Amino acid sequence: MSGGADDAGDAGDTEDPEGSGPLDAFRRFFALERDVLVLSLAMFAFSLGFQMTNRYLPEYMVALGASGFVVGLFGTFGNVISALYPYPGGAVSDRIGSRYALTLFGLLSTLGFFVWLVAPRIGPIAVGGLTVEPWVWIFVGLVLAQAWKSFGLGATFAVVKQATDPSRLAAGFASTETFRRTAFLVGPVLAAVLIGLRSEFAVSFQFVLAVGVAFGVLGTLVQHVLYDASGDSIGDSFAGLDRIRRDLREMPDPLRPLLVGDTLVRFANGMVYVFFVLVVTQFFQVGLDTTVALGGFAYDVDLSPQAFFGYLLGVEMLVALLIMVPASKLAERVGLKPVVAVGFAVYAVFPVVLIYAPTLAGSALPLWAVMVAVFAFSGLRFAGLPSHKALIVGPAEQGTGGRVTGTYYLLRNTVVIPSAAVGGYLWDFVSPEVAFTVAAVIGVVGTGYFLAFGREFEAYA
Repeated sequence: MSGGADDAGDAGDTEDPEGSGPLDAFRRFFALERDVLVLSLAMFAFSLGFQMTNRYLPEYMVALGASGFVVGLFGTFGNVISALYPYPGGAVSDRIGSRYALTLFGLLSTLGFFVWLVAPRIGPIAVGGLTVEPWVWIFVGLVLAQAWKSFGLGATFAVVKQATDPSRLAAGFASTETFRRTAFLVGPVLAAVLIGLRSEFAVSFQFVLAVGVAFGVLGTLVQHVLYDASGDSIGDSFAGLDRIRRDLREMPDPLRPLLVGDTLVRFANGMVYVFFVLVVTQFFQVGLDTTVALGGFAYDVDLSPQAFFGYLLGVEMLVALLIMVPASKLAERVGLKPVVAVGFAVYAVFPVVLIYAPTLAGSALPLWAVMVAVFAFSGLRFAGLPSHKALIVGPAEQGTGGRVTGTYYLLRNTVVIPSAAVGGYLWDFVSPEVAFTVAAVIGVVGTGYFLAFGREFEAYA
């Protein structure tokens, strides 16, 4: 996040301090300055494309012949990218400005979606006595597809920081996050509809990927054509490893306990995140087969586990949309730290809730209803997201926001790198229950550490 606290201008003043519902978030969002509006439109397009595709990639890989452990390695590979991309992405953004940086990152992400689309048609290929399976190209595509999300992290934080008053950072992030998370709601539901068009998942998922490519093109065009680069703050050029070491030493002190707690929570989540879809589609094999009465008519609903998972993600995001703005308003009264801690706590316990809730519920509720309740609970973790971002961005200084954000995520995501491989090993060679339980224990430790040592941002104290 950028440091432009002094450059908040009128954008922060246009926000109505009273409204606290999702509709108020949209109203405040459209009152923000043009650059934040354009950025959020691009966020919507790329988030829609990424959420339609990324949450289903483990299932896609299994359909292409990958094992559970390979899925875990894929998650760890994603962690490597998440660790390596933000810092150079933030440095590039500080150096050349957000417009050109985000356009480049958008083109790369769109190409990544396309590689996923054509992956089944590329392999298997024999190379030097080795066979390159089609699922290998999912790794290649991720290198590209993650560009806008991770390379562009510093640029997106910088734009929001420049447009928001320091004491309203949580509300500012809540406005843009609400708009962005709407794509997280629409994307998986749209994917579920498209997946239902064909009985074979590997075929129906091609429709999803094609739409992802289209939204990548749209998002790139929107941000490049409409973004006004005249207000960009250009920082120093990237100075290599010495610059990284200096940024690590100069990381604001209030970020350190947040970083430790956040890293433990994210490590826990990283152990099991890529397996959420497999819990629904393979471990419990839960779909939805029921009859719905509406307007005097009865409709048969028959959803495959893959399609049902998309609707579960929609439930999760609906709860997130309803909770984020009220939580950010609450943060202005009670502080950022308690709200962030609630989000961490839900992150921490969700793995055991997901893996054990169906067993604990027994026959009291149908399995599909239990899953709906579980994913609704998962949506509560987003309550702390705007406050979490505000707690990171607050100490940043003007012209350094991209690097401060990049440094934070470089450290956090580097430690998190092996998490999915650890989870994949436990999933494949021990049991899914053990993998999810160990993850929950680590998450609880991280939440406890943040509660004990985390520091409040002064503007909210």
